Amino acid sequence: MTSARVWSVTSTTPTEDDARAIARAVVGERLAAGAEITGPAGSVFWHLGELGEGKEWRVTLRTSMAVRDRLAARITELHPWESPEVTATAVEWCLDSYADWVERTTASPE
Repeated sequence: MTSARVWSVTSTTPTEDDARAIARAVVGERLAAGAEITGPAGSVFWHLGELGEGKEWRVTLRTSMAVRDRLAARITELHPWESPEVTATAVEWCLDSYADWVERTTASPE
């Protein structure tokens, strides 16, 4: 198990509006310190027994270990797909001042 202080959580959505809505909600709820939205990207996937192709938007969120799992659950609640992609990667190194900001931003308000 990693002891990373900062995590990068990603999901893909069918539209930019969906990605933006998720980003606004979770940053506003202080489950993420910030978000980046990129796309569209072409995707090829297997779904419901057949090959599919489409475009997706990626939302990448920076969060702390303390709220990572709550963030993942909230993304799943907000997401338009029944089984969304939600993955997380530990940020193995970053400036201490950046990690401090992420942890401070995702802490519950006093």
